[in-house]
Amino acid sequence: MARIFETLKSYKFRHFNIRLLIWVCALTVIGILAIASATDSDIYEKKQIMGFAMGLFIMVIACLVSYKFILKFSWAFYFLNLILLIWVKVAGANKMGATRWIDLGFIQLQPSEFTKIFLILFFARYLCKYKDRLNTLPVIGGAVVLFAIPLALVLKQPDLSTSIVISLTFCAIMYMAGLSYKIIGGVLAVAVPVAVVLIYLIMQPNQKIIEEYQYNRIIGFYDENNEVAERINYQQKNSVMAIGSGGLWGKGLNNNTTTSVKNGNYISEPQTDFIFCIVGEELGFVGASAVIILLLLIILECFYIGANAPDMAGKLIACGFGFLLAIQSFVNIGVVTRIIPNTGLPLPFVSYGLSSLLSLFACIGVILNIGLQRKEII
Repeated sequence: MARIFETLKSYKFRHFNIRLLIWVCALTVIGILAIASATDSDIYEKKQIMGFAMGLFIMVIACLVSYKFILKFSWAFYFLNLILLIWVKVAGANKMGATRWIDLGFIQLQPSEFTKIFLILFFARYLCKYKDRLNTLPVIGGAVVLFAIPLALVLKQPDLSTSIVISLTFCAIMYMAGLSYKIIGGVLAVAVPVAVVLIYLIMQPNQKIIEEYQYNRIIGFYDENNEVAERINYQQKNSVMAIGSGGLWGKGLNNNTTTSVKNGNYISEPQTDFIFCIVGEELGFVGASAVIILLLLIILECFYIGANAPDMAGKLIACGFGFLLAIQSFVNIGVVTRIIPNTGLPLPFVSYGLSSLLSLFACIGVILNIGLQRKEII
């Protein structure tokens, strides 16, 4: 107990980032309102409110426990993550052709959402431990192998979108840890030609690299003459129409407008991956801009805390999470506005999903703790 009080006394509470907490709570409240308006049933709204309350509790605990202490259990997080991902593969619940959930009765857990956070914590610890030998083959090779195992399990679900996000986040963390530009250049020299060849092979009609529905999503994005692919991508067109019809101020939450895309049931499962189109239609340009600005503010606060972190581990956690939010937000909004092909990813803090919400709030708590131990600027 005495040690706990000593730890709390060492925190610089004047550096508590109240701005980050306000931005996160404001964005989550907007998400709850949009979820309530997106569906006729109030069950999603009630569960999201429950997730918000649980998330705040987890965030407070994570904020008070030193992140340096949490990182001591990095290997435990890694193996827990593998156990959950294997559990999904063996006995997971299947929805719409994908096996990504563990049905616990009172809640359906999606381990891939926790994978994003667990890997950030794990590699923050791993790269700090070997920072003096970071640019050696054993360290880089070890990091790639340790990352490839959970990546393969996520890909098998199949969950290509999450795989892309965690892969980009892993690359960003490696770069921030101090990976040599020579190594980065060498990797790019090999990766770019391989990616070009891979994309060419994926575009072939009888390819076996990705699932058929994933192929149709890509083809339907630019080939309007492909009727099968076009039917799969109808949500994106309806989503763009919904956002455009919202105008400046929107049609209002819980409206009964007959011209509403949402009320016409043209968007399936609007409370999840396509929640941004609900925001655009019902809160208009102002509401959609507010969501984007709040996401940007949260990302910038994460980078700010990372820049002033007391050590490299704190920097990698805060900046890594900021990058994760940035790339996931871009992909989600890009899909909803038809900038990129359709792929399933929740919009952070806004989309319905307890696994996503709880993991995000847990990481926000860790980042707030990093801010409490920030280095003094002279």
